[in-house]
Amino acid sequence: MENETAENDMRIHPQRAKQLAENIGNVYQRVEKVAGGRKVRLIAVSKLKPANDVLALHQEPQKQLDFGENYAQELTEKAGILPKSIRWHMIGALQTNKCKPLAEQVANLYCVSSVDTAKKADALEKGRAALAEKQELSSKLRVLVQVNTSGEAEKSGVEPGETAALCKHVREKCPHLQLAGLMTIGAIARSRESALADSVNEDFVALRETRDKVAKELGVAAEELELSMGMSSDFEAAIGQGSDEVRVGTTIFGERPAKKDAKVKEDVAEEKS
Repeated sequence: MENETAENDMRIHPQRAKQLAENIGNVYQRVEKVAGGRKVRLIAVSKLKPANDVLALHQEPQKQLDFGENYAQELTEKAGILPKSIRWHMIGALQTNKCKPLAEQVANLYCVSSVDTAKKADALEKGRAALAEKQELSSKLRVLVQVNTSGEAEKSGVEPGETAALCKHVREKCPHLQLAGLMTIGAIARSRESALADSVNEDFVALRETRDKVAKELGVAAEELELSMGMSSDFEAAIGQGSDEVRVGTTIFGERPAKKDAKVKEDVAEEKS
């Protein structure tokens, strides 16, 4: 009931809703143009944006299902006041100690895209197992193994050569998790280059090659492991190179506020229509 009350109290400014609808509509057109009939999942990255924006896109007529967050606490708070029909994606770096609470507290957590250690996978497994004891779950929690394709020291992700071992661990040791595929956040310079010209992004090539090797080692079809690559600046190039899922934020929601200024829920009661 608390969730319903919070949702009912959340006002959506018509002008803002119209702008968001136009923005995401344009992104879908761009996705479909490059995908050429191939199904590509669009995750609307609502990081540091109010839950009002998420609700505006989730409601009719948009009915956007997939939303991504970078911070576990922000995702948990938004999930607590928004409809359970939303499919939440944790796309940011996730500390091991936050894995279990997130998996246990957010029943409609659809996917964790940033698994790069066996410890994180095990913690997510424990959280989902604990939740399964409290309520019936319709499906396993999807996870993507994050691969550091650029070799940058500051980037999260498992090394390409160690990816198969982690994927095998998820499949064999984590019964409440589903290995859905691989994810990368490549080098910014390569991203910019691929967005400006018909050049090939080496990070996208590396992820695809890693996926093919992992699939062979696991004895599964490559198509069973999705590729999650591409963001606002390069999602069209990523789709052109085989991405099954893109993460788009600022192109839909606009520029983000500083983290200290972000609000989980915005009060628009005093705004003029």
